[in-house]
Amino acid sequence: MVTQTVDIAQNLTRKVPKEELYGLAVDTDVLFSDHKGIYGRRIEKHQRKLLAKLSFLAPFLEPGERILHVISGCSPATFVEQLLTSLLLQPLKRSLFAITNRRILHVPTTRNMQHRWSVAQILYSDCRHIRLRWTTLIVKYKSGKTERFCCIGRNGKKKARELLRDMPLKGQSSPTMERTHLCPRCTKPLIKDYYACPNCSMEFKKKSRATMLSIAFPGGGYFYVRHPIIGLLEAIMETIALLLLAVSVTAHFISTPSAPRSITQAIMLCAIILGFEKMVAALFSNKCVEDFIPKQRHVEVLVEQSASRKIPDDSKEPFATGWRSM
Repeated sequence: MVTQTVDIAQNLTRKVPKEELYGLAVDTDVLFSDHKGIYGRRIEKHQRKLLAKLSFLAPFLEPGERILHVISGCSPATFVEQLLTSLLLQPLKRSLFAITNRRILHVPTTRNMQHRWSVAQILYSDCRHIRLRWTTLIVKYKSGKTERFCCIGRNGKKKARELLRDMPLKGQSSPTMERTHLCPRCTKPLIKDYYACPNCSMEFKKKSRATMLSIAFPGGGYFYVRHPIIGLLEAIMETIALLLLAVSVTAHFISTPSAPRSITQAIMLCAIILGFEKMVAALFSNKCVEDFIPKQRHVEVLVEQSASRKIPDDSKEPFATGWRSM
């Protein structure tokens, strides 16, 4: 009975052709199978759902490059960021990862997994090793830098581990030998901490403005980097702290001489809370800016999409003829 089920699954896997989904070049033999290479309807449904969120990636794919797996997770976060945000880490750092036969495409998203016109690539040739431990993707680059992508989704985690473990980390390294962001308009590499594309001059949001808005307006930094819900919550918290501070200061001036000490303590406490909220908002809005968020909400890609959709029949490509077929 078990043997028959496996045979049917294998036949289904073989019947799924290599094709384009949502304009994206994919290898469905790998995409719609589990970590053992067995086709699954639930896997196909889940992968199609994630691919629909990444349809804008079609011009970014190189000739012969195919998407093998898509998984959710979070952008790199330091220990301090994880400690300060706690439950807000996923909404702030949520991302999708498209694993191809040449690299990993990292796409920061909103809490609803809508892309933000921000794309980064992790070339396998830039990596010393890639490991998936528990729910953390650990990438050590040839530059010596290590990045940890936490909160990797349970669906497809085993498959991602197997794919990345078998992926050859060879080839020509990039100049940075690290994760590199790509311009959403011309798809060319961007320069770290320089928030304008050197190729097409597209402008991105800046850290200085994010900091200024975080200090000047309640929740201003989060609204600037397009996190409106978190910005609204932050605005409410900052407004409450500001009102309490104003009430405490007013009470200090009209209070009797016998009770100024407690009021002074209240003023200091409210000032510390408000300052802490401003600091955290400035910190995380700056970290979001590092993902190169375009100033404009919609971006029109300038490159020809047809070139990226030509998939040569090269059986020597990794996983080109299927994955773990039995």
